[in-house]
Amino acid sequence: MTEKRVNSAAEMSPPGSASTDPWDEVAQRLGADLFLDLQPDPGVSARGRGATRRRALTEALRAAILDGRLPPGTALPPYRSLAADLGLARGTVSTVYQELIAEGWLIARQGSATRVAEGAARGPRSPGIRATALPHTIRHDFSLGQPCAGMFPRADWVRATRRVLTETPDDTFSPAHPQGRPELRHALTTYLSRTRGVRTAAEHIVLGTSVMAALELLSRSVFGAVVAVESHGLPFHRQALERGGTRVVPVAVDDAGMVIDDLERTGASAVLLTPSHQFPTGVALSPARRMQVVDWARRTGAIIVEDDYDGEFRYDREPVGALQALGPDVVIHAGSMSKSLSPAVRAGWLAMPPELVGKVLSAKGIREPDAGIIDQLVLADMITSGAYDRHIRRSRQVYRQRRDDIVDAISGIGLELPGIAAGLHALIPVEHAVEGALVHRAYERGIAVVGQSLFRHPDAEPLPRGGVAVGFGTPAASSFPADLTALADVLAEVLRR
Repeated sequence: MTEKRVNSAAEMSPPGSASTDPWDEVAQRLGADLFLDLQPDPGVSARGRGATRRRALTEALRAAILDGRLPPGTALPPYRSLAADLGLARGTVSTVYQELIAEGWLIARQGSATRVAEGAARGPRSPGIRATALPHTIRHDFSLGQPCAGMFPRADWVRATRRVLTETPDDTFSPAHPQGRPELRHALTTYLSRTRGVRTAAEHIVLGTSVMAALELLSRSVFGAVVAVESHGLPFHRQALERGGTRVVPVAVDDAGMVIDDLERTGASAVLLTPSHQFPTGVALSPARRMQVVDWARRTGAIIVEDDYDGEFRYDREPVGALQALGPDVVIHAGSMSKSLSPAVRAGWLAMPPELVGKVLSAKGIREPDAGIIDQLVLADMITSGAYDRHIRRSRQVYRQRRDDIVDAISGIGLELPGIAAGLHALIPVEHAVEGALVHRAYERGIAVVGQSLFRHPDAEPLPRGGVAVGFGTPAASSFPADLTALADVLAEVLRR
């Protein structure tokens, strides 16, 4: 059994110290001393270990709140401190905190510690919901941000790897250039132009590991003091920008995407968008607003960053082209392979205006610090051989059917999915008063879903309706029918209440 103890600086305060003692102030910022039992599941494969650790931490914190070890008002350690003490990734702990905030277990205010919410020992504050012991395992996993692991194209990957290792020259194994391998940059130039309409060249692409890492890099090298983001969006976007030293301000979203009129009033030097399939609402940025935001960037000298989230997975018609095609002089097109292949494939890219490439490369350093060069060569081979296109077409058919099945299942209880038919997640709309109860009941049944409120910027107004985000790419093919039935049952039950 693995037992983790979180040590706060309070242990170093001398007895009887005054309230002005700086060590006492440090201890207050670091929060409570915690004992968390994170026992690994010996039956879990290495491929599923990251999600298992996240669930274990979530359940351990819930259990500590429910049994009174963390009373209401208790200050938790900052996620960075807890991550270091538990040996977990910062993003893992940050995601757990935000999930528990969204469910009503924790509260967070700007400039203050994250604390246990009043009444949290009775579960999230929703009428008619009784606190019960939560499951130790997730039986129906609708986690967000990942494709179906069983669909990874192993045979194509093995063949490409064999070719690459056989044919690549010896200097491939030397320290790598920070811009990334030219083979993948050339392959992406052709692929992004053909499938997304991106207008770029190999020398204007910088390779890396992920969109998250790219945003932190841009924050350190390109952005000014303030970056605008969608009022509801991916938390790791905001966290990456803030780690790079940028202040983030929210801009409202509606049925046509970000409200660009509101963007004009922020004074931001850059804006981050998910224009092809806004997360989590699922809408596309309207054509008029696409032109408007490009005009804003050109008038003000600002930069637009487009996370082409789910751009390849459009089911009702041909994919909406990349925003970058309208303004390659002011738009940075960011993408990765995490949704199309796997988050385990650490490969991402930035297609940039030419004058920004040098700034980003200077910030990266004289050699590539993180990205796996063999993976870059394997991906280049898969793109040029056509294997990657075949995988996308196969995946698109599977995910289209899964989304259709969700539409059919929830239509029977009077619900309808908003947004366009695209991506790997669906936002099931419910009233705000129901959202927390639904998420809590789902976790009691072993169903992993996320409340829409998790994605709201702390300074943003809530959307008119609440919702529950469901990652339909995650379940295994063998379990998806049972997973969907369990989800529909809990929806119907909570809505009846």
